[in-house]
Amino acid sequence: METLARLPGDLLKYYLDGGPVMHMISVLSLFSVTAIIYKMVVFFRVRTNLNEFISKVRGALLKGNVKGAIEVCEQQRGPLGAIIKSGLLKYGSPRQEIEKTMENAAIHEVAYLEKYLTVLATITNIAPLLGFLGTVVGMILSFEIIALHGLNNPGLVAKGISVALLTTAYGLIVAFVTQPFYNYFTSKVTSYTRQIETAANILFETFDEMDRMGSTKA
Repeated sequence: METLARLPGDLLKYYLDGGPVMHMISVLSLFSVTAIIYKMVVFFRVRTNLNEFISKVRGALLKGNVKGAIEVCEQQRGPLGAIIKSGLLKYGSPRQEIEKTMENAAIHEVAYLEKYLTVLATITNIAPLLGFLGTVVGMILSFEIIALHGLNNPGLVAKGISVALLTTAYGLIVAFVTQPFYNYFTSKVTSYTRQIETAANILFETFDEMDRMGSTKA
């Protein structure tokens, strides 16, 4: 219990001992946490049941009810609904024109899903480098102590080296926390991209079925 009680004070001491570089890494950690929370909210909001959504769209289209299919898309939050809606609004146009419209919509929506991923990737790379920078600076200061006092006080030198290593530890911790989230969000973007491709293919197949059935635009 006593150790736990001292832990906050010890952590603060280690932080302050690490020097100015610790503050720079802390700024990166704040950016990381902010980006992670933002991305979690975004992916929670755009979650989609692909099978249910595309079934509703197909059901409306096969009845010739294009407006009904558009309404289904408008009720669907997220990129999938917006992209399929862009194709439905062009129904009756040449296939290449519909594809081009949907591709443009997909570029915009995927860019929204990828927003701030570069921030997380950058933090993953820079945080350890800042930690190493702090360590190098600390080692330089330790060698200056040796130059001034020689090896008569090894404890002082060892303390300087241990303090220098604190920045490396802190930078690695920030990177270790950030990297898994970056990988997870990247996999989510890939998953949504595949859903978009699948939904687009099904939409064009449905258009072909409508043409064969002689469904009319409604």
